[in-house]
Amino acid sequence: MAEAQHTPARALSVPDAIFIVVGIVIGAGIFKAPALVAANTGNGTVLLLTWVAGGALALIGALCYAELASTYPSTGGDYHFLHRAFGPAASFLFAWSRLTVMQTGSIALLAYVFGDYATQIVPLGPGSNTLYAAAAVVLFTAINCLGIREGKGTQRVFTLLQLAGVLFIVVLGLAAGAHTLFDPVANSAAGSIEPLAGAGNGSSALGLAMVFVLLTYGGWNEAAYVSAEVRGSRTAIVRALLISIVLITALYVLINAAYLKALGHPAMAVSEAVAADAVRMLLGNRGAMLLSLIVAVSALTSINATIITGARCNHALGRDFRQFRFLGRWNATAGTPVNALLVQGLVALLLVALGAATRSGFATLVEYTAPVFWSFFLLTGLALMRLRRIDPHTSRPFRVPLYPLTPLLFCASSACMLWSSVNYTGIGALVGVAVLLAGLPILWIVCRQRSV
Repeated sequence: MAEAQHTPARALSVPDAIFIVVGIVIGAGIFKAPALVAANTGNGTVLLLTWVAGGALALIGALCYAELASTYPSTGGDYHFLHRAFGPAASFLFAWSRLTVMQTGSIALLAYVFGDYATQIVPLGPGSNTLYAAAAVVLFTAINCLGIREGKGTQRVFTLLQLAGVLFIVVLGLAAGAHTLFDPVANSAAGSIEPLAGAGNGSSALGLAMVFVLLTYGGWNEAAYVSAEVRGSRTAIVRALLISIVLITALYVLINAAYLKALGHPAMAVSEAVAADAVRMLLGNRGAMLLSLIVAVSALTSINATIITGARCNHALGRDFRQFRFLGRWNATAGTPVNALLVQGLVALLLVALGAATRSGFATLVEYTAPVFWSFFLLTGLALMRLRRIDPHTSRPFRVPLYPLTPLLFCASSACMLWSSVNYTGIGALVGVAVLLAGLPILWIVCRQRSV
């Protein structure tokens, strides 16, 4: 098959980009995180306002990314922005962290979520969840290696199924008569619910609630990685980002309202599986199988979208560093970076294998990558302001409104989430940082070979 070094085609429409963003963001988290948020908020009103605030912060971030992605469209996304603003060292460490922890870790974790729920539907015997997880990684990597048409087509189908499942829970919950959304009796009873361990009280608990909320919103920035492949003007990616955030926020508020209506705030706050409890409350035990199917589909939707965007960053790394040039080959026939997809799939499979050996260790490793994620998020916000200063003459099809207030708010929220995630994870945060710093010796070797 024909290959070219840098030839991503504009093979995606605005709806395709929306399907990718929505598919990544609305993953398995919305079926678990609302209980954790409820445990750290005082009542149903604060709970819903927390999700609205999360959407507002995501929108602020999306406005910043909209300027960056429309001004500097690239398959590298954040990697490309950091490279232009701060040079190759920052972008290399970012790509390293995505390849070894953040993106591949997300794929493996989502694969295990799929495996857990698929096993409840059709168990395969000992190690069933691991078998399902590995099969999901192999299957969706193979689909995307076939071509972008296959990848985006799969994404459309699964996102529509995912949205149908979420809307089913919304309609089912809001139609229930168990509680009112702002039941004063239920809300007053919430005072007896203890926050999660380590959460603290008052503003500390609310800060931890926002960590869970924004992690559940996480993934909207992945639109930047397909910005060079979206058809139309360079503002097309802006429309995709903004429409996605508004849609996701509306769905998140609605599904939390449905949980509140079905269970009430106190029951939400102590639930181990809030979506399962809500469906069981409304449909009985027969609803458990249906929920397992909805969560499994949501996990697969996020896996496919994460595979699509993750490989784009790896392609950009190979394009800029000759030591990784095998990642930078773009398959013109398939319209995808096939080598980058294969390497990403291999690393994800290794993490699945690690999860099989030390399941708790694997989950901890993925969970504690939050500080690394927020560090680079903060750096990308700073990149916007630096590029405005060092590259003022470049045409900007979209300019973030209320500059510099908007990017400063984005940076402040990222810094707050960085602090909150470190405060929550404690010494465990060093795991993700250690993996990130493991890239420094490789960076030194690469830079030394460049100077020879």
